[in-house]
Amino acid sequence: MSQPSITLYEGDLPDGLSFGASVAIDCETMGLNPHRDRLCLVQLSAGDGTAHLVRVARGQSSAPNLEALLRDEGVLKLFHYGRFDIAAMFHAFGALATPVWCSKIASRLVRTYTDRHGLKALLHEMLGVDISKMQQTSDWGAADLSEAQMAYAASDVLHLHALKPKLEEMLVREGRMEMAQACWDFLPMRARLDLVGYPETDIFAHS
Repeated sequence: MSQPSITLYEGDLPDGLSFGASVAIDCETMGLNPHRDRLCLVQLSAGDGTAHLVRVARGQSSAPNLEALLRDEGVLKLFHYGRFDIAAMFHAFGALATPVWCSKIASRLVRTYTDRHGLKALLHEMLGVDISKMQQTSDWGAADLSEAQMAYAASDVLHLHALKPKLEEMLVREGRMEMAQACWDFLPMRARLDLVGYPETDIFAHS
């Protein structure tokens, strides 16, 4: 694969940028608690080898073009573990991503022969693509992002479009596509439940 093209924007996507019918999205934050740890970066790709990175300033609560994209019912948003990313962006901007698709949910439903459902393992097995996770725990709130950080951020969105048909083929083969779709449809609400205090509680449980 040729080297990806990476463009960094400050605060929001530029006017007029289109991702077509589907866009891969991922986020980088200062930690895993959206109430404590701020959103630092949102990365997006149309699956065309280009990654668009939006740096979010401390205290920023609005990104009109990004928010419009998240809310656009005509654009499918592709995630890997969308539960976290959807919650992080909703908490930061008040924009709920919908409709959505998540490769981790698909993997858990159909790759029952393994407990390795991380993006690195998925891409290696299904696409023969190896990505580095060395920058996963780096400081995303730094004044300047390194080239290694930007390359890592881009790698999380560049391959989701190619991964989608592979996983969906397996879901259809195993008779679990309808189940997966129901999970994806519920995912934005699952993210909202996390934010209001139900991250571990099973609201469907008897007690």
